[in-house]
Parts: sequence; structure tokens; C-alpha cells
Amino acid sequence: MQTRQRPAGPPAASVRPPSGGVGRSSTPAADAVSDALRRGDSPYLRARRRTAGLQLGAAATLGVVALYQFGLLRSVPEPPLPGLDADRVDASGEAYVMLRTPDSTIGIASAGVSLVLAGMGGADRHEKQPWIPLLLLAKSVVDAAGGAYLFAEQVTKHKKVCSWCTASAGLLVATVPAVLPEALAGWRAWRSR
Repeated sequence: MQTRQRPAGPPAASVRPPSGGVGRSSTPAADAVSDALRRGDSPYLRARRRTAGLQLGAAATLGVVALYQFGLLRSVPEPPLPGLDADRVDASGEAYVMLRTPDSTIGIASAGVSLVLAGMGGADRHEKQPWIPLLLLAKSVVDAAGGAYLFAEQVTKHKKVCSWCTASAGLLVATVPAVLPEALAGWRAWRSR
């Protein structure tokens, strides 16, 4: 595996604590994942980092909405632009229909699952565990479609949109092209077995 020009932190094996103490023990496979994600350089690893950034961005934007939906903020901060009204959109009953909880929390949990899938496996997971990038692609397509649906719901029902929700939907749509190349490589590896 090629190392990034400016890797994040030292190699995992070099900082492994001596045995003993409370907690988990590392393994060479876990060290390899740590090194791949932080230090490795390949198009697929760069795409996994991009995916993580997009999903963290989606979770952050939905976190602002969640603060409002739980009553921790009196109003969602929005730029003073026509067509925006997050307070109205995010207070509506349909935002609480699924599982009878704020929809922002479901979106945050979903981003967490995507982050797990983006981080799962070593640098060669498209060859050794092709199901991971394939599952991440399928989930990303479903998430992007869900984001587009929620945007359409805002436009058609409320005639207003939440800028934070729209940003989140955009980040979800942007995840699809980020995960597609590795998923295609995984599909080719799976078919060649």
C-alpha cells in the first residue's frame, strides 16, 4: 500500500501499547485498517475519506435541525433568503411520523451507518470483501433518493425549504459518485470469483 505524502499520525503498530491493562487488544488486521484509512493513498482510500467527510457533513447539518426538533433551539438559524423557512418545515408533523421521533435523528443514525461502511475493511476490501463497497453504494443510492424525496416534499407541501435539510440532501447525493468506483471494482472482483 502506498503511503500518503502527508499521512495522519504514526503507523498503528508503532504506537501499540504493551500487553496488559484494561480494554481491547489490537490485531494486525485492525492495525492495517488504521494505517489504510489514516496513512494509505489510493483512489479508493481517497474516496472513502471523501465519503466520510460528506456523511459527517450530513450529520452535522442534521444536528442543527435536531437541536430545533428537540426544542433545544427556539429557531433554526437560516440566511434571510426567500423560500427558506426551516422552522415551519422542521416543526411539521410529517417530520415526526417515522418511528414517532424527529426525522433528523433518523438521518444522523443513517449517516453513522454509512460512516461504519466507509471505514470498514482494509485498503483492498474491494477485492477481499466486495460486499462492503457494494452495500455502501446501495445504501448511498437509497439515501440520495430519500434526500431528494424529502426536498420534493418540502417544495410541494410547504412551498418552503429548510436550508440545513437541503444541504444534507446535497451531501447525500454527492456521496453516490464518491462510492461508485470502488463498488464497481468490488462488483468486478465478485463476478470473477
